[in-house]
Amino acid sequence: MRPLPATWHDGQMTASPTARLAELGIALPRPAQPLAAYLPVRVTGSTAWVSGQGPVRDGANVWSGRLGDALTAEQGSDAARLAAVNVLAALQGALGGLDRIDHFERVAVMVASTPEFTGHPIVANGASNLFAEVFGEAGRHARVAFGVAALPAGWPVEIEAQVALKA
Repeated sequence: MRPLPATWHDGQMTASPTARLAELGIALPRPAQPLAAYLPVRVTGSTAWVSGQGPVRDGANVWSGRLGDALTAEQGSDAARLAAVNVLAALQGALGGLDRIDHFERVAVMVASTPEFTGHPIVANGASNLFAEVFGEAGRHARVAFGVAALPAGWPVEIEAQVALKA
């Protein structure tokens, strides 16, 4: 994870998620349109469920291929970070802003990889680190990362998230 910026004090976040994104130089894109018949985000009670998001920018794949074949674990981590940006964009679009988020509960990271590839946790850290950088302790979460043969649109990673909302 990157060093803690000036908006942290004694391990606690002192800036809003939107301010943190600006400090990190990240502008959230418009939420991606679903690739099929599903909702990008479903809010039920105090939980938001985010459908799988990939490493897309301006409607185009930034990364494609499989880890252990065309891509390294470091490239996969970069792809996961971009997919996590798209998770935040989907949440912002569905919630009207990120300030309604209390904390991240669980993140699932699917990694398109060769059978020999074992760096799934390293790839997943690209997403996990971004959520912690933006939300501090509230961005830390339970996580699963696993390999699959292929993902939609040739993505190397796909990120899902479960987020608790403020009352």
